[in-house]
Amino acid sequence: MVTVLAFLFALGLLITIHEYGHYRVAVATGVKVLRFSIGFGKPLLKWKRGRDQTEFVIAAIPLGGFVRMVDEREGDVPAADLPRAFNRQTLLKRAAIVAAGPAANLLLAVVLFAVVAFVGVRQPVALLGAPPSGSPAAMAGVRSGDQVVAITADGVTQAVQSWSDLQLQLLTAAMSGQAVTLKIRNTDGAFANATLQFAGAEDEASQPDFLATLGLRLASPPALIRETLAGDPAEKAGMRAGDVVTQVNGKAIRGADALLKAIQASAGKPLQLLVRRGQQNVALSITPQAESAASDGQRIWRIGAVLSGEIPTVVVKSGPVGAMLQGVSRTWDLSALTIKTLGKMVIGQASLRNLSGPVTIADYAGRSAELGWLSYISFLAIISVSLGVLNLLPLPVLDGGHLLYYAIEGFTRRSIPQRLQERLQQGGLVIIALMMTIALYNDFARLIGPMH
Repeated sequence: MVTVLAFLFALGLLITIHEYGHYRVAVATGVKVLRFSIGFGKPLLKWKRGRDQTEFVIAAIPLGGFVRMVDEREGDVPAADLPRAFNRQTLLKRAAIVAAGPAANLLLAVVLFAVVAFVGVRQPVALLGAPPSGSPAAMAGVRSGDQVVAITADGVTQAVQSWSDLQLQLLTAAMSGQAVTLKIRNTDGAFANATLQFAGAEDEASQPDFLATLGLRLASPPALIRETLAGDPAEKAGMRAGDVVTQVNGKAIRGADALLKAIQASAGKPLQLLVRRGQQNVALSITPQAESAASDGQRIWRIGAVLSGEIPTVVVKSGPVGAMLQGVSRTWDLSALTIKTLGKMVIGQASLRNLSGPVTIADYAGRSAELGWLSYISFLAIISVSLGVLNLLPLPVLDGGHLLYYAIEGFTRRSIPQRLQERLQQGGLVIIALMMTIALYNDFARLIGPMH
């Protein structure tokens, strides 16, 4: 229910803002608006208002909307309304009305990102876990416990406030094929630089696990024991709540994930653990026991202890002016990233698996809503950017397609013939239908696995 409601609210808000942009500029430029509709199909609710008695409609299929204006191309227009017909407006006015929808979505994203930046959100510090041997991060000198404090790309250095900030900056640099230099603070407080080369990595950058392929991952929380289960190996060996595991078989353990791997790799053989208990170090010998088998048939080994470590976090927030500037910057960066990704998909440098449809959007809407209102606002901002950018694509059925027509008209001083526009609209519909088919396939592939 949370997923459904969060998805419907997101759709309703973003579509309303988009169509209101068209409506507001149309009214401001003197065009008569006949209908403002949220959704398609049978009207569920409708009313009229304004001096033109514009009909406002909420329809049954909430997958879009439209603003219907007086236009001679769509039927006979009373003589009194001819000066207010859309098709009789100047080129600049028509372009402004069409562009207002995507612009409204991008403006909404700026405001929502600014709200999140002003209120502040707690995020994990950009603290890195141990990179796999031979990975680009390992070869660059990254070590477990390193904290990234700044990134230099294309000669510009930017501070890194959090793990999310690091992800976005690295992804942006990778999509451009730029090399980046990470300024790192080591566990002893000293600073060092690590350089990552992204030349030719544009395709890999479009993959969801891109940072993991580089060997960059968020540090695991410390191996802190919250409780031990009665009768299990940990309790029998004398492990207590509050113990922090620092070594296994003489090797340093820097996080919970390393402890879990050591337990699983034991195959039931005794483990010699060193734990920190208050100001003391205590040696324990624990023999893991098998509890079940994984789906691949491998046995799962446990010691009967519950971990409770937490990774360091920081509240990222700004003042009113700084928050608004962050809203603009974040919207710009995501818009540029979206355009680059779409462009690379067109030329085959990025996978079409990056296309997502309504099922994935609904899933993320529900997840973000459950995490809290700030997470949900961030989700709305990201989707609003996507909607704004996608509508600016130069496809005939989208706002960007109409803006392309107007650009050609402005250059040639002649409008594109209506018959040609209709043919182009049909071609655009085919492309949109193909994109939606791919997006839906990707949605269901993520849910149930690839379909063959």
